[in-house]
Amino acid sequence: MGISFDQIFHPTDFSEGNQSAMAHALRLAQLAKGEFSLLHVTEPNEDVHWGAFPPVRKLLQQWGVLKEGATHEDVSELGLKVKKVVRSGKKAAPIIIKFVAEHEPDLNVLSTHQRKGMSRWVSDPNAEPIARNSHVATLFVPRQVNGFVSRETGNIHLKRILIPTCQSPNAQVAVNAAVSLAELCGITEVQFTTLHIGQEGDQPAVEIPGRKGWTHESLVQQGDVVEHILSCSEEQDMDLIVMATEGQRGFLDALRGSTTMQVLKQAKCPLLTVPR
Repeated sequence: MGISFDQIFHPTDFSEGNQSAMAHALRLAQLAKGEFSLLHVTEPNEDVHWGAFPPVRKLLQQWGVLKEGATHEDVSELGLKVKKVVRSGKKAAPIIIKFVAEHEPDLNVLSTHQRKGMSRWVSDPNAEPIARNSHVATLFVPRQVNGFVSRETGNIHLKRILIPTCQSPNAQVAVNAAVSLAELCGITEVQFTTLHIGQEGDQPAVEIPGRKGWTHESLVQQGDVVEHILSCSEEQDMDLIVMATEGQRGFLDALRGSTTMQVLKQAKCPLLTVPR
């Protein structure tokens, strides 16, 4: 069973570096005809004008989804429901995690600073109990990469997807999520590459739908897990990495896992983590 994209959540800091993640979140929500929630966390006593939020209609017009001069009603006619939320607090992480726990979106889309930017997420002990109960798929879009959704045109380039596999957590969960995403994006030609680090014959069996234009390559390598995931991703110019995580720990604890964290810190493409 794949994942739903009916409710997509994206926290934004209004910065230039956040725009790629914003484009991914909006495009997926528009394709899903779902609910798109934007959250901005302000400093205490700071006023934020609604116009400061990323311009949803402007982007949709730029992509040719809406005509110039479109109204809020035109957005609604697309089947897209947009919610803009402001919360106030000294630390963004616990507020964001609380919002996720309360609203239970199907997908979080986060902009990440590689190498240093995740420290505020994993060092806040107050946020940990809430995050531990979250069971949410999360798409991480590093600020240093363009990703598979063009922020200028909205075009999607998703031709190569890497899925690292192991016996636990269940690799089929990641495969199903990758398939769901490809279906949502209307991808007719894509190569799914499953990568197992270990002994030949120990790789878990996974099922990928047989469709015209969809291919599957299975690789088995030995050595350092993170090193091989990253090298395979770079050598084959992957557009996305999809990894299953221990679902009961939530997306925050998934970052603490050495494999996921190290891949996230160095990957040259977006990373989708999926709780099992």
